[in-house]
Amino acid sequence: MKEVFVRFVLYGLTGWCVELVYTAIIDSYHKKDWNLTGKTYLWMFFVYGSAVFLFEPVHELILNFPIILRFIIWSLGITGIEFISGFLIKKVSGSCPWDYSYSRFAINEYIRWDYFPIWAVFGLILEKLHVFYVRLSPVLVELIFT
Repeated sequence: MKEVFVRFVLYGLTGWCVELVYTAIIDSYHKKDWNLTGKTYLWMFFVYGSAVFLFEPVHELILNFPIILRFIIWSLGITGIEFISGFLIKKVSGSCPWDYSYSRFAINEYIRWDYFPIWAVFGLILEKLHVFYVRLSPVLVELIFT
């Protein structure tokens, strides 16, 4: 159970860091402001951390599937999580941290079809991180809890 907690934290921190870098680069490009100021939300730590419960079991099921099938599964799965988490966060807090309604690529305010390949690639990268985090978590448990 401690290893699951450690991986939850690792996924949460990884997601935050990736989001900060991504938003810094994208926002700086669009605003022509090269201060590289990134942005994330406290809510997102829990969304990213939930990968330990949502991503890991799916990854173990599809481990030997062809890469193109995994690409599709990650694209649809992560897009689905983005939709559900955006919807739930808006229900709880009154607003969603992201609103894609301005984009011509928006399916609705929560998801965009042009992000499908980004989520697919992110899923393939997470496969590698999952393997690494499973190896790392016992070491971290030993360091943190003893």
